Amino acid sequence: MEGLQMYIVSDSLGETGALVARAAISQFKAENYEIKRYPYIHEKERLKEILDEASSQENSILIYTLVDKELAEYIKEYSMQTGLLAYDLISPIIDALSMKLNNEPSREPGIIRRLDEAYFKRVAAIEFAVKYDDGKDPRGLANADLVLIGISRTSKTPLSMYLANKNIKVANIPLVIEVEPPKEIYQIPAKKIIGLTNSPEKLNEIREERLKALGLPSGSNYASLERILQELDYAERIMKKIGCPVINVANKAIEETAEIVLSLLKKNGIIFKQ
Repeated sequence: MEGLQMYIVSDSLGETGALVARAAISQFKAENYEIKRYPYIHEKERLKEILDEASSQENSILIYTLVDKELAEYIKEYSMQTGLLAYDLISPIIDALSMKLNNEPSREPGIIRRLDEAYFKRVAAIEFAVKYDDGKDPRGLANADLVLIGISRTSKTPLSMYLANKNIKVANIPLVIEVEPPKEIYQIPAKKIIGLTNSPEKLNEIREERLKALGLPSGSNYASLERILQELDYAERIMKKIGCPVINVANKAIEETAEIVLSLLKKNGIIFKQ
């Protein structure tokens, strides 16, 4: 008897069918078998060719994951007429969920793969934000979707992380009077840079709280209004030189600032949808 031929037919990659086939065959002491995967099947003519080949084999099984109802029904009719062993892995589950959820399925192939891709893209954006946080490596600015610049306590890091969860690769650069900004911020398009600022009073309040949290005495130069005004003036000059938009984050929640950022990025063609 010839070896078992396992045909996997899918309107996407066919990974699910192949995994199930391997999981099932592993329960047997079977070595003489072959798994044949046929992905992206959308036309009835191509499907019939595969069915004809499978039914011509003496020892074959067909496993399919087709969300297209018409194609799935075609296999059922074909198997009834020819005796081909064919197993539908997904339609019974979709039908049961449709009944329980009282909702119609989209029947769109490859949705789960796109969801997986979106997940990995989000993870990559988060890793990017961590890697290029607080000016750690200015070389990464060229690969960023967005660069945030601003003085200390203008919400650069939390905003970077929030936007990373929207699949946007963000780097942020602190502007410090004593340190020359990296040359890279003048080498990338100004439309990819957004400056963040805050009111002197709010910065004074936030920095005093920061000192307290660190167990340091209040009234240090870091939190003094004089120092803050100098930093704001310095940052404003750099932002004007770059020609980037500036957002005042005073009394704004991260979500509110993020919406302004997203609007600017869409307007400038950096992103198109979320």
